[in-house]
Amino acid sequence: MTPKLKLHAAAGTIALATISTFWTATLVSELFSTPATIAEVKSAILFGMLLLIPAMATAGATGASLGKGWKLPQVAAKTRRMKIIAANGILILLPSAVFLALRAQAGQFDTSFYAVQALELIAGATNITLLVLNLKDGMALGKRRKARAERT
Repeated sequence: MTPKLKLHAAAGTIALATISTFWTATLVSELFSTPATIAEVKSAILFGMLLLIPAMATAGATGASLGKGWKLPQVAAKTRRMKIIAANGILILLPSAVFLALRAQAGQFDTSFYAVQALELIAGATNITLLVLNLKDGMALGKRRKARAERT
């Protein structure tokens, strides 16, 4: 496995694990915790963007580089999914995280908070699903790459 491939796999794994942790912590805190705990979770998620954003950028950049020149359907699918994941993150998830953290810190758990919270959970679940599909296709491409290397 090349260093770039290792970096891509690590960044993708970190991104998937981070988003999954955010999603799970949100759901558990909303269902079973106090407003103070919800506020802590929302603040932690915002702080966690310092890990998630570079991981996503690294996964996207290394994936684009690794997929360059490959004309396989899995590569095209991963590229399409990454565009959706990035748009979802920039247009929905990051602004939602900021809004929810500010509202939670202010103790404003109103209709707007819960509407944005629902949107964030849906967008997060979408990104988790797309990242899992990218992981699956990435593993298939890795097997293909390994088989090709063994033939030469």
